[in-house]
Amino acid sequence: MAEFTAKDVMKLREATGAGMMDCKKALVDADGDFDKAGELLRERGIAKAAKRASKVAAEGVVYAYTAGNVGVLVEVNCESDFVSKGEKFHAVAATVAKQIAEYKPATVEELLETKYEDRTLGVYVQEQTGVIGEKVSVRRFALYETEGFIETYIHMGGTMGVMLDFGCAPTDGAKAVAHEVALHTAFSKPAYLTKAEVSAETLEKEKAILKQEVLNEGKPEAIAERIVMGKINKFYEENCLMEQKFVKDDKVTIAQLLAQAGAKDAVKRFVFFVMGQGIEKQAEDLSEEVAKQVEAMKK
Repeated sequence: MAEFTAKDVMKLREATGAGMMDCKKALVDADGDFDKAGELLRERGIAKAAKRASKVAAEGVVYAYTAGNVGVLVEVNCESDFVSKGEKFHAVAATVAKQIAEYKPATVEELLETKYEDRTLGVYVQEQTGVIGEKVSVRRFALYETEGFIETYIHMGGTMGVMLDFGCAPTDGAKAVAHEVALHTAFSKPAYLTKAEVSAETLEKEKAILKQEVLNEGKPEAIAERIVMGKINKFYEENCLMEQKFVKDDKVTIAQLLAQAGAKDAVKRFVFFVMGQGIEKQAEDLSEEVAKQVEAMKK
C-alpha cells in the first residue's frame, strides 16, 4: 500500500470539504492515490454532502410510520419544495422512520449512530445528499410505544403530521373516533392534552397578563379576579385538547366526543410537527443562484 501523510489527508479535506476520517478512509481505499481518493469521495456522495453542509434545509416532509404497538413521527428536511415531493426523498424519510422504530433511539444523534446495512444511518443520510443533490437532514422525531394502538394523520403530503397514543383496544368505534381526533388536532394545534398538564408557573403568568388587561379596560379590582377566571377557562378551551370544541361540531368537546364513542380517557398523549416550523429560510436571489451554478460548471 502506498504511504500518505497527515498533510495529504488535510489537502484532500481542503479540496473536497469532506471530514478528516472520510478523507483518510478514501486515501486508504485508493491506496494513497490522491485523485482516486477524491473520486471515491464523489462517488460516495461525501464531497457533495460536505459542500452543501452550510445550506439551509427548510423544506421537507413530516412522515409517519407504525409497526405493531410502535409509532413514529419524523421530520426530514431538504432544501427545495420540488425535492420534498420526490419519490427518492420520501424513500429516505421512510428508511429513517423504520430505523427509529427498530432501534428506538432517544435523540437524533443516537439515531444517526445506529447501524444501517454496512454503515451508520448518518452515513446513509449523507450519501443521500449526494444522490439527491440537496442537503438532507433529520430534524426531529417522536417515538411512541403503546398498550393500545397508534393513530397518525399526515396533512397535504407531509406539510404537517399528528400522532396519537390511544390506550384502548382498536375497536371499529375507537379507530373511527381516533381518526376524527387526529384531524381535529391537525386543525386546532393544542398545546396540552388536559388542564392538568398546564404548569402552575404558566397559569400564574397567564393570570397576571389577563388581570392587567382587565384593569387596563377600566374594570374595578373587586371584580377583576372573577373576570380573569372566566378568561382562564377560555385559555383551557383554546389550548387543551380535551377541552377544545370539536372542529366538526362545536356543541361537544373532544372529551365528550371520546366518551360518546366509548373511549373516555383513551388518549394518553399526542404530538404534531409542522414541517419547517422555526427554521429560517435562506433568501437568495434566483439570478445569483443560477450565476453561481454556471460559474461552478466552468471549473
